[in-house]
Amino acid sequence: MSLADVFAGTRAAGELAFVPYQTAGFPTLRQSLANVHALTRLGADLVEIGLPFSDPIADGPTIQHASNVALENGITPQAALDALVARPPEVPGVVMSYLNPLLAMPRDRMFGQLRDANVRGLIVPDLPPELGEEWERAGERCGVDLVYLLAPNSSPERVRLVAARSRGFIYAVAVVGTTGARAELYEGLPPLLEQIRGVTDVPVVVGFGISHPDHVRALHGLADGVVVASRLIEAMRRGEDWQQLARDLKAATRRERCS
Repeated sequence: MSLADVFAGTRAAGELAFVPYQTAGFPTLRQSLANVHALTRLGADLVEIGLPFSDPIADGPTIQHASNVALENGITPQAALDALVARPPEVPGVVMSYLNPLLAMPRDRMFGQLRDANVRGLIVPDLPPELGEEWERAGERCGVDLVYLLAPNSSPERVRLVAARSRGFIYAVAVVGTTGARAELYEGLPPLLEQIRGVTDVPVVVGFGISHPDHVRALHGLADGVVVASRLIEAMRRGEDWQQLARDLKAATRRERCS
């Protein structure tokens, strides 16, 4: 199933796509994969899987901590990919990594592994679209879409460029800053989403700071999906009932209907 198929299904159902995040290797590799499969049973439409990296510049303290634990466990990006191939998620995956570790891998082999792991999208926050054409072509050969990010401070020119180059979805960053749970949605987010909608019909998924079901409900009619990352990792670290949190977030992706 492609990313386009996923969003066609959620749009037809009048829902936002629920995209929970896990860092491969946190708290252990085995547990992170088990969590990915549990999240699919809890209603994930896609799963985002972060490959551990020592300098995750777009990530806040929570995801940085998860990456550090994974690295201390000896989990390299290659080891994480190998594990995903051996145990792919039941729903399409989206892998998030930084450019430096990806450059250390043979590109065609890496995209082939992503395909075999049921990964249909690749997010590389520090890869600008101006330098992404070769990556896009390599991904296209394996059915993997390159996903670009836009932020509330992105220029109109950058919005148009990303919109023209995007296929699977556009990742709209909900804050100006790094990842991390937030109490409120940033006031500059709706104008960004409206701007993107004005130039493309490619699905738009919002991430960074999405922490509560109310955040999700507020995005109905503005976005096509939501990524929840730091809040889920925090819940796992603190021993909260993260599965109930996932259920509540999934429920919020559905529009309330009159009885």
